[in-house]
Amino acid sequence: MTISRDLAAWDGKSAADIRDIYDRHCGEPSFVSEIIQFTKQPPLQNGATWLLKRHVENAGVLDAAAISEICQLLPNLAHWEARLHVLQCLPFLPVPDTHTKTVETFLRACLIDDAKFVRAWAYSGFYELAVQYPEYRQEAGQLLDNALAREPASVKARIRKVMKKGI
Repeated sequence: MTISRDLAAWDGKSAADIRDIYDRHCGEPSFVSEIIQFTKQPPLQNGATWLLKRHVENAGVLDAAAISEICQLLPNLAHWEARLHVLQCLPFLPVPDTHTKTVETFLRACLIDDAKFVRAWAYSGFYELAVQYPEYRQEAGQLLDNALAREPASVKARIRKVMKKGI
């Protein structure tokens, strides 16, 4: 089966099934380019972004062109789980200079998302942006401090982990 057929057949819930899809296809030379293309298709987006997240967490390599393409896709992530998966990739991705504004805009939108995990990882994303680009450090620190005063416990837990690293 192809990755697209496997993703289309995935029920969107089974962690074992999506891990199996990753294990079967991650060694294919076109794996990264295919999952990036599938991220453009809303019905496949959640599965494709999960595969991307798994790939970078497993020390999978993304070249500059792939990272640039991912940055360009940020405004089109339709589902909260797809946004969450990409946010969880940010610690592994250097943000290209040409895409800092796109990433910043995406992060700001995610900071007001209804999904608590998306908001939590958006704060983490601002931290990652500030690590790479010092001009964001002051604002990231303020965002994290303010969030500790107003966000629910589940979001605060993620923020505390980030703050332990320091900016």
